[in-house]
This record gives sequence, structure tokens and C-alpha cells, in this order.
Amino acid sequence: MKNILVVLGGGRANGNTKQLADAFVKGAVEAGHNVEILSLHELTVKGCMGCNACRYGKPCVQKDDFNGIVPKIKEADLIVFASPLFFWTISSQLKAFIERFYCIAEADDHPPLGRYEKYPVKDAALLMTSADNYFWTYEQAVSYYKFTIINYIGFHDKGMLLAGGCGSSNGKPQIDKTNHLQEAYEFGKTIYL
Repeated sequence: MKNILVVLGGGRANGNTKQLADAFVKGAVEAGHNVEILSLHELTVKGCMGCNACRYGKPCVQKDDFNGIVPKIKEADLIVFASPLFFWTISSQLKAFIERFYCIAEADDHPPLGRYEKYPVKDAALLMTSADNYFWTYEQAVSYYKFTIINYIGFHDKGMLLAGGCGSSNGKPQIDKTNHLQEAYEFGKTIYL
């Protein structure tokens, strides 16, 4: 049994991304995992200011919801980053959330690969939705996820579900007309097999 934290980076209350995350959660819960969903749409998490006041072991000086989320991040075995595709990458809410990981970094006297610090070792997964479904639709988002979360922070990649073709961004969610919800359910159910 694993502790899974699903972080929704914006989108509509019952939009494509929320439905995709819910399907993932259903599969993960059925597999026996503890799952919590955090919606950044309902929280206030500002981007990092780069002030360095949080170095090392000190909380971020910003008075928003992030410091209350830090224990949940530290307790999680897996953090699932879920976002609609906005301007060809993850949402600004999710990017702000990721930037704030800076305050959970610890000193590292022997940093690998040019890093300046170390982070708690976690697993990570990416769930994304979009109206478009071209071969290049998720290129920038995947690049950011792989570079920042996997290569720099050092989380272990458990996979990605890139759900393109979910209907017009101006219309109602249409993810239910695709096979992505079943794929997300299976992803959640088998993530630790």
C-alpha cells in the first residue's frame, strides 16, 4: 500500500483533467492505495520569489497554502501531477506548486549532476489533457516534467498519460468519448505492480 498525492493544477471543476484524475484515483484506491487529491484551483499557492529565506529546513516566508501542503508531500510515496495543457505546457498553478519545492530541499555536500541540494526521493507521474492531439502537442510539457521533476529534483518516473483529443477548449468536456478514462483507471490500478 502506497500513499499517493494527486495534485490538480487547475482546470474546470468537473473538466477533462478532473475526470482523468478521478479515474486514476479509482484504480489506485481499488488496488489498495491511500489517495488524496489536492486541487490548486481551491488553494492559493504562489510562485517562488527566489528570496532564499527558506534555506535549509526553514519554511517558505510566503503566507499561502503551500506550507500546509509540505507534510503531505513528505508523506507521499507518489505525487501525481495533473494538468490541462495551457499554452503548450502545464498550468501556471502547477508550475508555481513545483517551484515551491525549493523550500523542501536539503543541503547536499556532494551534489550530483550540478544540483545544489537534494530533495526527498519520491515517485512521480504526469496526467494531462488537451483538445489537440498532434504528435508534438505535449512536447514542451513532457520536457518540463522530465527535466524538472525527474532529472533535477530526482523523483522516479512512474509514467505519463497524455490524453489528447478531449474536445474543444471552448466546449464541454468530452473525455468520456475517448478511451482515456479507462487508461487512467488502469494506470492507477497497476502503477505499483
